[in-house]
Amino acid sequence: MSNNTEKEGSFISHLTELRKRLINSFIFLILLFVICYFFSDYIYGFLVDPYAQAVKDDNIERRLIFTALQETFLTYLKVSFFAAFFITSPFILIQIWKFIAPGLYNHEKKAIIPYLVLTPILFLLGGMLVYYLVMPLAIKFFLSFESSGLSTNLPIQLEAKVNEYLSLVMKLIFAFGLSFQLPIVLSLLARIGVVNATFLKERRKYVIVIIFAAAAILTPPDPITQIGLAIPLLILYELSIFSVNIIEKKAEQRNAQH
Repeated sequence: MSNNTEKEGSFISHLTELRKRLINSFIFLILLFVICYFFSDYIYGFLVDPYAQAVKDDNIERRLIFTALQETFLTYLKVSFFAAFFITSPFILIQIWKFIAPGLYNHEKKAIIPYLVLTPILFLLGGMLVYYLVMPLAIKFFLSFESSGLSTNLPIQLEAKVNEYLSLVMKLIFAFGLSFQLPIVLSLLARIGVVNATFLKERRKYVIVIIFAAAAILTPPDPITQIGLAIPLLILYELSIFSVNIIEKKAEQRNAQH
């Protein structure tokens, strides 16, 4: 009877601790959301800069338009939440770590900490690849379909919508950021024995097909963004195999010592 009471008390204390961590994360997210809203025009300006840089040498006056009365306001809300969530992510990971750390052994803590550090770093690298390389190239590719009207009777000119441009940028940043978590996922699966280096090497040809299919689904229908996502993923997959090899060698050394 006492054991059941102790287990029930431990379960309730864990739920209380989890609720506390979730509330802290939510409050921090809302606070940053409010702060980011006051700077939403600057944040949107930062996100629109690849488009501005791509068209700065055009002889055409460029602009972003909105066709619904509330469109810009809702776009700024999305920008604010996007920025707040991005900034809050490390804090959320810290809260998760504080919740699970007391139940882990020291060697388990040492194994997990690198993944917690690398997760936001890899996401940031994916976002930077989109912002500084993929988006400028993709924008120039799409703008190449504009026409002066000599062959089409009427000019074909881009007038990008505020919300559509933001949706495209956010979709690409999230797609690349999440895809860059591939080494983290495969390394964790290797640690728990689901995959190994031999398995990953043997499935390489299938993975190549899956990666290009995923790139086609996650990105706009143009070759630049699709290749821009697929090639880094292939490189990350090879790095994952290398990482899994290291994990297996360290596991073999520990087993030999015991």
